[in-house]
Amino acid sequence: MPTTKSIIKRAITEDGSARIFFIDSTAIVKRACEIHHTSKTMTAVLGRALSAASLMGTLLKDKDNSLTLQFRGDGPAGMVVCVSDYAGNVRGYAEHPDVELPPNAIGKLDVSGAIGRGTMYVIKDMGMQEPYVGVCPLVSGEIAEDVTQYFATSEQTPSVCALGVRVDTSNVCFAAGGFLLQLMPGADEKVIDRLEANINLMGSVSKRIADGATGEEIIAAVFDGIAYTMFDEFDAEYKCTCAREKYKIALVGLNNADMAELDAADEPIETNCRFCGTQYVFSLDEIHQARKEAGRE
Repeated sequence: MPTTKSIIKRAITEDGSARIFFIDSTAIVKRACEIHHTSKTMTAVLGRALSAASLMGTLLKDKDNSLTLQFRGDGPAGMVVCVSDYAGNVRGYAEHPDVELPPNAIGKLDVSGAIGRGTMYVIKDMGMQEPYVGVCPLVSGEIAEDVTQYFATSEQTPSVCALGVRVDTSNVCFAAGGFLLQLMPGADEKVIDRLEANINLMGSVSKRIADGATGEEIIAAVFDGIAYTMFDEFDAEYKCTCAREKYKIALVGLNNADMAELDAADEPIETNCRFCGTQYVFSLDEIHQARKEAGRE
């Protein structure tokens, strides 16, 4: 049975040629599907994107850093947004979570068709005055290939990303996860050749998870014949950081014209979090009082 927790494991070859980050994201993807009521196709889309963002987030250096992964394609899914922290905790949403497409030419959920052609954005907030923004044209819209291309072109780090999501006939995710393999500067050519051979034999990472393979077993398959060390393991979860106060601050910051529209409607102000669906309701009196205290009125 797949693990009931989303677990991230990390390992590095003993000669420092390569490192790997693995996630069993089944629990994260299940939670996302419950929140967003995704179709089968969009479960695969959002699940892969969340898994990728979680893995990429673990590359951040500080606990206050965050990484946003955006897919802006011309497909029916619309924009897909995922945000991760340095511990791999992640949240996300798709603009059109109920989009359903027929299987693709090889009988798989059509992730590429849902996303379409467009651009992938990687935004890193590292506490500087301006965030780092990496932009990469979508290679296929399959997400893993696009992440691989991003690291090669924007960060000059040869990488292989593999992602997968399995959904049953009741539209329940029963396996999800993937790995990010990266070559380090000065990587040994023999190690590179062995890694390429191993990956060609890997098959589907989500099938391995569905069949009960552990993170250690999947990493062992990638590093077969190569000496390596497991150096980290930790849990990650679907974690939203929304709070009522954040929405209140946003309403206090509205310009006078927008506030006048809300006054004209003369109704409580309802706000909804895109990531978790939580609704926050404010009275007009509460917002006007807060605006006065902030010198906005």
